[in-house]
Amino acid sequence: MQSKLLPNAAFGLIPATFTPFLDSGEVDFATIPAMVDQLIARGVAGLYVNGTTGEGPSLTTPERKELAEAFVTAVAGRIPVIVQVGHNSLSEARDLAAHAQSAGANAVSATPPGYFRAESVSALTEVVAEIAAGAPALPFFYYHIPAFGGVALDMASLAESAFGRVPNFRGIKFSSPNLHEFDRCRRAVNGQLEVFFGVDEMLLAGLSMGAFGAVGSTYNFAPGLYLELIDAFRQGDIARARNLQSQSVDMIEILISSCGRAGLKAAMTLSGIPCGRHRLPIHDPTLEQLKNMEERLGQAGFLKWIKR
Repeated sequence: MQSKLLPNAAFGLIPATFTPFLDSGEVDFATIPAMVDQLIARGVAGLYVNGTTGEGPSLTTPERKELAEAFVTAVAGRIPVIVQVGHNSLSEARDLAAHAQSAGANAVSATPPGYFRAESVSALTEVVAEIAAGAPALPFFYYHIPAFGGVALDMASLAESAFGRVPNFRGIKFSSPNLHEFDRCRRAVNGQLEVFFGVDEMLLAGLSMGAFGAVGSTYNFAPGLYLELIDAFRQGDIARARNLQSQSVDMIEILISSCGRAGLKAAMTLSGIPCGRHRLPIHDPTLEQLKNMEERLGQAGFLKWIKR
């Protein structure tokens, strides 16, 4: 079944975009056009804005709206833009969804509230319905990321429940390593939904299980690695695909062990797009950590995937 959101892509590789910051801590909107142009030139199929990678939960509502507008403007219709609108306040989430629609986004997605959490599939369906109603003309993708959001309900059950109740419910961004659950989710409602896989280190597994596409952090600065992996898989060269996936696993281990989560944004800077600092509680890496990270990436031969 062809993806309706990404009709021109055999498989959609979708970077979850970073939010660049100035030294002052303000959003660096001026960097976004160059970031978008580089990503499109490197072959990505869409963008996922204001998600975990973009530190969306740490941004104010006005910042999130302005970022959505900035990315939509920079993309200028070349590829789809999905805007993440989840919020602990459902009213705010619905407002962000409405704004994304008016700004020209191609789809909206949302994490569930993480403080007071839905404790049943029925309650989560109500949450989805409330947010999705803010952008009735756009497809809605639920963002399943239990490690951050804390909601670990069965996604196949949500798919069945929301599909019948929410007119614009299109699918799920599945950011969990539970492949058996992913498979059940993908097969729900006779396979009519689009389920995007969200674990970069397991992309090959997601491909083998029938994912429509993938959303992830490392697709920002090493899309070539994953595009080659996808090509190897489609050509039936599983040994090569496994080797490329192993390179992804080892590359990410270097980033995280060197700088923590901040290593991801630091790698984007190495790709030629300076993204600046982070919002607390994420700590910026030290110069020593950055040097160590780059040295280890170079020694392992991974800079070829990152630097242009």
